[in-house]
Amino acid sequence: MQWTLVIPLKPLSRAKSRLADTVADGVRPGLVLAFAQDTVAAGLACRGVMDVVVVTDDPHAGRELSALGARIVPDTPARGLNAALAHGAEAIRLMRPGAAVAALNADLPALRAAELEQVLCAAEEFPRAFLADAAGIGTTLLAAGTDRELRPGFGTGSRARHRVSGAKELLLGGVDSVRQDVDTGDDLRAALALGVGPYTSAACADMPAPGA
Repeated sequence: MQWTLVIPLKPLSRAKSRLADTVADGVRPGLVLAFAQDTVAAGLACRGVMDVVVVTDDPHAGRELSALGARIVPDTPARGLNAALAHGAEAIRLMRPGAAVAALNADLPALRAAELEQVLCAAEEFPRAFLADAAGIGTTLLAAGTDRELRPGFGTGSRARHRVSGAKELLLGGVDSVRQDVDTGDDLRAALALGVGPYTSAACADMPAPGA
């Protein structure tokens, strides 16, 4: 099965406010973009991925991610994360009815294409499936197979919400890079320990070590 990834991205100036105690305000937008660039690049390198759609209204991010090969869809609902994901999934299926769609966080700077492929292969076995984040509270990926509604419920406590919605939780080992999203300084340190992609590595090169 070939998947289309839907990746939501807030305007860079408003993203990742919880990193404020670790990353200076002037640096944070560039770092958030770097997270998204590494996420998109790994997604496009995954053998199970047909294409990547980024839902964003940030023109700079749109240009940079389009240059990597992502398709940019404006966030016309402008009603938050889950509305953006549902809109992206709908846009994909208008182009390709019945497409298999997977919502993926934009803040996975350590993402490995091979680990993402493992998750997507496991998701093929179920109508809807999800992967919990490293903290075990949220969700980093939600997949909906052919002709299945995505029904995203991302946000605080989304692991429990997706379970209740009937999505199958994927209990996989060896996919840490798909679980490690970045919301806090501790998350950034964990991602750096896993080994981040080239865009995040470059963005971090001139920063003090997180927590220093």
